Amino acid sequence: MDARVSPLGSAVDLSPYRVFNREVWANLRADTPLTLTSSDLKKLQSLNDPVSLDDVIEIYLPLSRLLSLYVAATQGLYKATQRFLMAEEGGKVPYIIAVAGSVSAGKSTTARLLKALLSRWANTPKVELITTDGFLLPNAELQRLGLMERKGFPESYDAGAILKFLARVKAGERNVEAPVYSHLVYDVLPDEVAVIDRPDILIFEGINVLQGPRKVKDGKPIPFISDFFDFTVYIDADESDLHRWYVQRFMKLRETAFRDPKSFFRRYAELSEDEAFRTANGLWERINLVNLRENIVPTRPRASLIMRKGADHRIEEVALRKL
Repeated sequence: MDARVSPLGSAVDLSPYRVFNREVWANLRADTPLTLTSSDLKKLQSLNDPVSLDDVIEIYLPLSRLLSLYVAATQGLYKATQRFLMAEEGGKVPYIIAVAGSVSAGKSTTARLLKALLSRWANTPKVELITTDGFLLPNAELQRLGLMERKGFPESYDAGAILKFLARVKAGERNVEAPVYSHLVYDVLPDEVAVIDRPDILIFEGINVLQGPRKVKDGKPIPFISDFFDFTVYIDADESDLHRWYVQRFMKLRETAFRDPKSFFRRYAELSEDEAFRTANGLWERINLVNLRENIVPTRPRASLIMRKGADHRIEEVALRKL
């Protein structure tokens, strides 16, 4: 943690985070029960994102315990505010958890693990998961705007639709619809929607969900996506590891999903191994690395909690924002 010496001569810790190594963080699990089996875990992990029961026990169960405390405290604060305002208690207000980080960092696995663990709390809350992929502009619109090479960058999303969705969910509305994205066809599916019906907890996952506010115009406040989040998680790793994981995943997809005739990336399945390797590296350096440096990493300091991965995907360190 970063520290500076104050004018009075004492060391002052200026870091907004408390940093825990894996062993210390694991001890914070207390008596949180393990509710997942190896079979459950296998279904939850993404391609090329290994995760073990040890990871669940030492990393995710302490986080589950922390979130249970935060959710209870937030619900208590909401009720206290309602009493102060002498207002009738309205519908439940969902607790929204955001999961952010680079392409290939392991966001999807983390989001699915959290959903599985949180939904198995003793009071069995209703937990839903939505990704920002569905809010990408359709390919036809991206092509019209010249943004296909910027897919995944902040400007490639329908920010207004995301804000409206989160506002409606946070207001406790029933049956709020979200668009659905297909990684197979690499586009938003025009005739499909996901319906979110007043969950206790919503997990919102995406590479750029922690973006800050836009410039204020004429003194009028402009809402931004992270206004609606109660807790945020950032999955962190070295650039070199993210690069390597991306290429490894691309090469595995070349042998699996890319071979589907419906796949947008079907042409990559026909490349030789050397050509595929060069293509994957080119995509990383031209698109994903630029997005990482310009848009994703700058949002890391806004996270409530940062999970730091080592070269083998193992989470080695957890940083929790101080209250």
